Amino acid sequence: MRRWFLLLLILMLALPIGGCAEVKRYEASFLDVFDTYSQLVVYSSDKALAQTVAQEVHDELLRYHQLYDIYNEYDGVANLKTVNDAAGIAPVQVDQKLIDLMLFAKEMYQKTGGRMNVAMGSVLSIWHEYRTEGMDDPEHARLPEMVELQEAAKHTDIDQLVIDTEASSLYLADPQMRLDVGAVAKGYAVERVAQKLIADGFDSVLLSIGGNVRAIGKRVDGTAWKVGIQNPDLLAENQNLTKINLQDLSLVSSGDYQRYYTVDGKRYHHIIDPDTLLPADYFSAVSVVTEDSGLADALSTALYTLSQQDGLALIHQWENVEALWVNQDGSILRSDGFSALANEDNE
Repeated sequence: MRRWFLLLLILMLALPIGGCAEVKRYEASFLDVFDTYSQLVVYSSDKALAQTVAQEVHDELLRYHQLYDIYNEYDGVANLKTVNDAAGIAPVQVDQKLIDLMLFAKEMYQKTGGRMNVAMGSVLSIWHEYRTEGMDDPEHARLPEMVELQEAAKHTDIDQLVIDTEASSLYLADPQMRLDVGAVAKGYAVERVAQKLIADGFDSVLLSIGGNVRAIGKRVDGTAWKVGIQNPDLLAENQNLTKINLQDLSLVSSGDYQRYYTVDGKRYHHIIDPDTLLPADYFSAVSVVTEDSGLADALSTALYTLSQQDGLALIHQWENVEALWVNQDGSILRSDGFSALANEDNE
């Protein structure tokens, strides 16, 4: 196979291509995957190959986006909106990709002690509605009533999600239950695409969708990928907290700077603590590094709703999982092995 690499990156990455004069740079960008900006850059000696793979990666991610969508319908697609709309009525036959995601989500629910729960849709939809109204009309932004949230929380039992692997169907036994996979969907989809690229023989790839980064192998010059971690203080002079080296690893960050609105001068973000039913207030941001992007995505959400001590206990269930926490005062905490990932030359 020709020597080439595929790079899907966020704009803060700047990667030199020294020693690769024989290849050319091809770029594409799109906005139709997981409601985030994505840029696709391919270095290849074969323009047709670069264009074909770029299109295949986009199309595969778009397929996952449509399947995981809880707001929109698509012709010929039974997605999570279809499943939610049929809650308490009938099972819905779905693509195996959805079955696999739900099995993974149930596993992560158990391993995180319920901190990552795709059955929280009834609660999250209330916050989504108030957040949207608050962003559209900031002067009249308001918070949901706790009684409303508590009533919705009665319908978040993940055991009411019935997965029939033989029939390839999903069924919500509770008519008022709703699925929302925002805590895991992007990372899981990125990992599935990465695994397909690996199976196809590609060994120098970087994927980033809305901050979910997955590195396959090394850069074309033989060095690890250098990736910046976003500073949650968007007004800070340095927008990278630090840069780390990634090789066959994923980096996923969650923070209060991504989706939020303001009520009476206080910011309310989208990561909801399942205990308080309010936006978690331990940290400004949490980043997780491990090989599997789906695991990293799920853990970044779970860690955001736990103290650092409890978060450390959680990630010790797995090997080769590291985390970085940013306190609300800007101070930084790291797991024991995180510093070993640092890019000391800060390229």
